[in-house]
Amino acid sequence: MNLEDVKKYCKAKKGVTETFPFDGETLVMKVGSKMFLLTNIHSSILKISLKCDPFMSIDLRRDYKAVEAGYHLNKKHWNTITVGEDLDDEKVKFLIDISYDLVFKGLTKKEKNLLQSNNASSR
Repeated sequence: MNLEDVKKYCKAKKGVTETFPFDGETLVMKVGSKMFLLTNIHSSILKISLKCDPFMSIDLRRDYKAVEAGYHLNKKHWNTITVGEDLDDEKVKFLIDISYDLVFKGLTKKEKNLLQSNNASSR
């Protein structure tokens, strides 16, 4: 996967926006008002930071060289993944899905309903 593949995969999900809230190089993918993926668009090596279940994070960091504690993030809940290292594309997509789902579940009921109604009206 490359950066464009990651962006395309994320933007296909309900309620996702692409933002640069910190600076001109840190891409943040949000569902609703909350971020679920961060990456530096100028880095020569694609690394993405994703939210993850803390217990799953322990196993991922043990089993994959590509998975490290989240860079400048809460290390209990975030991992930084070097894309293309020892995780195949399907595993990366799976981890993106987990991050998206965890963040979506944490949205307020009002925000979830708004995203779901926007999705229904765009069909």
